[in-house]
Amino acid sequence: MQRLSERDRAFYKRVLAVTLPIIVQNGITNFVSLLDNVMVGQVGTVQMSGVAIVNQLIFVFNLCVFGATSGAGIFTSQFHGSGDTQGVRQTFRFKIILGLLLTALGVGVYLTGGEKLIGHFLSSGNAPEDAAATMAYGMEYLHVMLLGLLPFALANAYSGTLRETGQTMVPMVAGVVAVAVNFVLNYVLIFGHFGAPQMGVTGAAVATVVSRYVELAVVCIWTHRHAKQNPFIQGAYRSFRISGDLTRHIICKGMPLLANEALWSVGLTVLNQCYSTRGLEVVAAVNISNTIYQLSSVVYMSMGNSVGIIMGQMLGANTPEQEVRDSNKKMIRLSVLSCLLFGGILAALSGVFPQIYNTSDSVRSLSAQLICISALIMPFSAYTHAAYFTLRSGGQTFVTFLFDSVFVWVCLVPLAFILSRFTNLPIVPMFFICQGTEVIKSYIGSRMLKKGIWIRRIVH
Repeated sequence: MQRLSERDRAFYKRVLAVTLPIIVQNGITNFVSLLDNVMVGQVGTVQMSGVAIVNQLIFVFNLCVFGATSGAGIFTSQFHGSGDTQGVRQTFRFKIILGLLLTALGVGVYLTGGEKLIGHFLSSGNAPEDAAATMAYGMEYLHVMLLGLLPFALANAYSGTLRETGQTMVPMVAGVVAVAVNFVLNYVLIFGHFGAPQMGVTGAAVATVVSRYVELAVVCIWTHRHAKQNPFIQGAYRSFRISGDLTRHIICKGMPLLANEALWSVGLTVLNQCYSTRGLEVVAAVNISNTIYQLSSVVYMSMGNSVGIIMGQMLGANTPEQEVRDSNKKMIRLSVLSCLLFGGILAALSGVFPQIYNTSDSVRSLSAQLICISALIMPFSAYTHAAYFTLRSGGQTFVTFLFDSVFVWVCLVPLAFILSRFTNLPIVPMFFICQGTEVIKSYIGSRMLKKGIWIRRIVH
């Protein structure tokens, strides 16, 4: 019994070592994003709506990059667990190449179709002058944000590889430095402090872009200066050769993740577009609700990343199946319990947070109701998030594709489309019904985990 207790303590120590730096990084990032959001919200509701719409579009690119690096990251974790440095090096190269390709594609899409994409969020029921102003602010913000796509993609390749090889502190430090720069520049450029011009939404975009380059510089310089600790970087750029077998394996296992993240993020964008049919006030309210929810969900989002890393390393090291199962259950249980706590805190603050914004009382009241609904659903979201990363750790990327994006497009998007176009249902019950589909998804996830189809070693 004593030996089991020692093993448990060792396990939780390992979990904390991986999870805490990710929580700190994500927490600070989301907190500064919250402050950014509040700062733009002080300028006005129209400006905040324009920035919120563009950030929803950029979110699609960010998730595609995340999916691309995560697909190769499955192999990185297992290569690291089996001690194969060359395998880690080649997966890093794959991330860099794919990041460059996605950046070129993203810039092309946003430059040619940005105005049309923003227009989908401006319903005919809005006042023409408000719609025109929202479009103008959105395009102004988008054109600057395009400069930050490349450093975001490259920083993800470095940070993801460092985390998957056990170096979680450096990405955390890079994130902390970047968000500090972002916050200071936001304060200076949005409002024109310390003699700087008052740039409004353009200042917010400039601050974000500069912070992206700062984050990339930190992770890149540290990785190359500590090559002995990161042997994968030695010779990483001497060529971009990746073995044909590994490329095929990554494409077969990893590309469903890229497709999943792309379809899932587009699905959420369509969902928010359905909400926007109820007016620009709803756009603002959903933005406020999503901002505070993202800050509250830091723990379970970070736990999900940790589940993927630790389960991948255990599978790569040929850990016995029962030990892998037990460890997975402990991590999921910890994630769900933490969300019961944070969901309660979120609900308690639902009426306080919207008061910070320079917006109408109706937007504040609507935001508070949406925040309460999100708080109620949070424990279910924690379970599905952990289930997703568990399935992914064993290379079950097609299953995660079905579980995540196919569910969104088969269940959630049609439901939101029907409710928004063919009923007069107000936004609050519509939001509750759509968010409630997470309960169904968590049940499906529990059935998949019990089958154990994810317990597989995919590297040799």
